[in-house]
Amino acid sequence: MTRLLIVDDDQSTLASLSRAFRMAGYEAVVCDNATRAIALLKSERFDLVFSDVVMPGKDGLSMLAEARELGIATPIIMISGQATVDMAVRATRLGAVDFLEKPISSDKLLLTVENALKMVRLEEENRQLRRRVGRHDLVWKSDAMRRVMAQVDRVANSESRVAILGETGTGKELVARAVHEKSPRREKPFVTLNCAAVPSELIESELFGHEKGSFTGAASRHLGKFEQAHGGTLFLDEIGDMPQAMQAKLLRLLQEGELERIGGERPIVVNTRVIVATHRDLDALVRKGTFREDLYHRIFVFPITLPPLRERVEDIPLLAEHFAAIVAEQNGWKPRTFSPESLDLLTRYSWPGNVRELRNVVERLLLLTDDVVDAATVRQVLAGRHAGTPAVGADGGPLADRVSAFEREVVLAELQAHGYNVAETARSLGLERSHFYKKCQQLGIDLQAGRESV
Repeated sequence: MTRLLIVDDDQSTLASLSRAFRMAGYEAVVCDNATRAIALLKSERFDLVFSDVVMPGKDGLSMLAEARELGIATPIIMISGQATVDMAVRATRLGAVDFLEKPISSDKLLLTVENALKMVRLEEENRQLRRRVGRHDLVWKSDAMRRVMAQVDRVANSESRVAILGETGTGKELVARAVHEKSPRREKPFVTLNCAAVPSELIESELFGHEKGSFTGAASRHLGKFEQAHGGTLFLDEIGDMPQAMQAKLLRLLQEGELERIGGERPIVVNTRVIVATHRDLDALVRKGTFREDLYHRIFVFPITLPPLRERVEDIPLLAEHFAAIVAEQNGWKPRTFSPESLDLLTRYSWPGNVRELRNVVERLLLLTDDVVDAATVRQVLAGRHAGTPAVGADGGPLADRVSAFEREVVLAELQAHGYNVAETARSLGLERSHFYKKCQQLGIDLQAGRESV
C-alpha cells in the first residue's frame, strides 16, 4: 500500500488530510513537527510527504533542505496557508515536487498525489533502464568513434548544452544518453522528445505541461517533459523540426530557467539540462529564417558530430555481433555467429540507413539462419536492400542520370530503414509528405509493393 507522511502543526489539518487519503486507499501517517518528520524519514519508508511550510521551531523549508542533504529522496510536496511566489520558488529550488495553497480541495489533493507518484514511477523506470543500459550501449573501436567519445567525456561533467549532429540512424540518442550517464545528473531522469513526431498544436503541452481544464480534453493536470526531467536531462531530438512559435517559448525557458504550464497561474522553476539533436543543417535553417538565430546560439554550445556507419567500418563486425546477441536474447533463440565472409560483405555495404539499418539487417539474417550466418544469406538480404548503391561521383552516364540513380537508392534505403512508413521516411529526408509522394513517382518507386515486401 502507498504510504504518505503528513507534517503539520495544525491538528485539524492532520485529521482532514489523513481522512481524505485513507478514504482514497492510502496509508497516512501524521506528524506535528519537522524534527520528528526527519526521524521518521530516516527510519521508515514513505512514498510521498506532504509538509506545511510555517511551523514552530524548524519550518517546512528547513526540513526539506535537511532531507535532501541527508540523501532522502522521498518526494516532498509543500503546503501553506500563507503562500507567496518567493516561498514557492524557494521550495522548488530546494527540491519540492509541488507547492499547494490551503485550503486544498479533495480532488486537487488526490490528483497531486497521483501525479507525484507517476513521477516516482518514471524515475524508477529510468533507474531500471540505466541498470540495463549495457544492452543498448555504444559499441565501437574505430578512431572516428574514439574522437566522439573523447568529446562526450569532456563535456559530460559540465552543464554546457550539447548539440548532436549526424545522419538519421547514427545513434544520436545513445550519445545523448552517454553524456547523461557520465554526468552528475546520472541518478536523475533522462527524458526524450522527438520534436518531429509531435503535432505542432500539442508540442507546448508535451514540453511544458498543462492544468486541468486548460483546453478541451485536458481532463487532469499533465506534467511536461521539462518537469519530468527536473534535475536530470531532456533530450530534444530533431530540434530543427520544432515549430517557430515554440522556438520562442523554448528560448525564454532556457534564458529564465522557469516555465508556465498551459492554463497555469505561476511560474515553475526547473533545473533541466538540455541536449538537442538533428540530422538537418541548422546553419542553413537559420539563414533561411525557419530557425531562430538566438535559439541556435543558446543550444549550439558544444556540437558533437556522429560519423555515418560507412566512415566507421571497423565497428560493423562488433555492432553486428552485438545486435545478434540482443535479438537472440529478446526472442529466446540460441546465439548465432557470423562467418568471416559474411562479416566482410557487411563491412563493404554502404549502409545509407546507418546503425539503425544494420540492426534491421541483423534481425532479418537471424530469422533466416539457424546457426552460422553465411555469405549467401547476407547476399540474399543485401540484394533486396540495393547493396550496389553508387557513390556520388561514380562513373557511368550523364550527371542527371547518376544523380537520379543515387536519389532513388537513398530514398529506397530510407524506406527500408523505416519499414516503408511514409511519414517517418519523409521526415527523415526533410520533405513534406506530398513532396515525398511526388519524388517517389518521379523515381519510379512503388510504395505499395515495398510495404507488401516488408
